[in-house]
Amino acid sequence: MRFEDFSAQPTPSREACLAALDSADVCVFLLGPSYGHVFPETGQSATHDEWVAAKTAGKPRWVYRKLGVTFEDAQQSFARDVEAYATGVFRDSFQDTAELLTKVVRKVKELEAGPSSLSFAPLTQPVSLRRSLDEGGVQGGVSVPLLELHVLPVGFAGYSARQLEELSTSLADRIRRSGAVKSDTALTASSSQAHAIVSMPLSRPPRWDATRPGELVEVRLHKTGQVSLRATLPRDAMGSILDQDALPQQITALLRLIGALNLIQHERIVVAVGVSDPQLTQIDRFNPHQSRTRAELGGFMRSFALQTEPDESASLAALDAGAEEVARTLSRVLIKQHPSAT
Repeated sequence: MRFEDFSAQPTPSREACLAALDSADVCVFLLGPSYGHVFPETGQSATHDEWVAAKTAGKPRWVYRKLGVTFEDAQQSFARDVEAYATGVFRDSFQDTAELLTKVVRKVKELEAGPSSLSFAPLTQPVSLRRSLDEGGVQGGVSVPLLELHVLPVGFAGYSARQLEELSTSLADRIRRSGAVKSDTALTASSSQAHAIVSMPLSRPPRWDATRPGELVEVRLHKTGQVSLRATLPRDAMGSILDQDALPQQITALLRLIGALNLIQHERIVVAVGVSDPQLTQIDRFNPHQSRTRAELGGFMRSFALQTEPDESASLAALDAGAEEVARTLSRVLIKQHPSAT
């Protein structure tokens, strides 16, 4: 699919391109000398937009760099991100169209038979994760159970005060560029010596009994290098739901969002999840079109925790192509801890 072949559509150009990307199996990026027009809405080129969207969606990304040309400064900077040792991809190069076509066909065949790049290794020593399960409430004053995802780079020394301040100023822009929030969503940023936080308000339901999918409410970058996300669970008039199908999908999206933020570049990471106020959750099916009329509160008035304790590290593929596999494992562990699961 190429945007040059698109027919007239009643949607903005950016939306049409990203919709096509979302339906693709593989995204091929060709790096030539020009960066392209910088759009004021995103602060980057269309190709850069598509790169971030493909990374967020966990799409396989194949990059081919044109040889024998001089890159513009902006394109050289973009190429450095694309080719980054820990967070980018191992790109190829080409001289002409014939060489490029041969290489792409070969890669298509490799993709069908290739193994996952996700790997695991036992932790040689315990890690210290910073959780915020006891910090109830979200922006706007609504108190509901929150799903938390924590990713900590293993062996990272942490940020200096200067580095944390610089990252704090760019965190909101990184979130917007990832496509995780709508362009008109108001983001609230705050920081301290220990972390930087960007929070976003919950959407307003059309009526009290409306169903609501999970929503991102906070991104937190710790001085230790840990990145934490908080999000609401899917819920309806009867409360928050731990859905065996929806939960892995939500965790997968959050893992890929952390990858798209491009904050973690160490090769090994630790991943953990948890749920605040778990006694207010139920294991059930979430129907986005209809609210339930009854629910079993198996954990109501009982004291228990829903959180995973990591005992192994994963490769950075856990934030990209391996996100779905990691999410399925985390979801199973979390749901088994719920009293109503036994």
